[in-house]
Amino acid sequence: MKIILLKEIQNLGQGGELIEVKDGYARNYLFPRKLAIPATSGNLNKLEEIRKHQQYRKQKNLEEAKTFAVALAQTEVKLQAKVGEEGKLFGSITTADIARALKEKLGKDLDKKKITLSEPIKRTGTYSVPVKLEQDVEALVKVEVVAS
Repeated sequence: MKIILLKEIQNLGQGGELIEVKDGYARNYLFPRKLAIPATSGNLNKLEEIRKHQQYRKQKNLEEAKTFAVALAQTEVKLQAKVGEEGKLFGSITTADIARALKEKLGKDLDKKKITLSEPIKRTGTYSVPVKLEQDVEALVKVEVVAS
């Protein structure tokens, strides 16, 4: 049976794809859970509209990410932490700390999962921290860690 997926299903496909599955799987699992619809001519027309809408939203999100990346690249965040001997921190600066500071500075929420640290920051100094906003959009934020 040919169906149109409405949502991404692991090992099956992305939302908006036209695929072939067994009749029982479609009728007993996918249709009741509203994960797919049958591939009729009317639904194929809906599929085209869904694809156009997804493409428009993807393009809009990409443009917003690019403008936000420019703002992030020009932003410098200063974080204060308790420091011990030789500039070593008590604890560490994590992606959550950086995301919180960026929210205060820019007024826009940023998911901490988008901030990439190879390891938590444990010393004072200035660091360039990469932030991946979209698949092809990445910005470097300057993070300065100072003693409090």
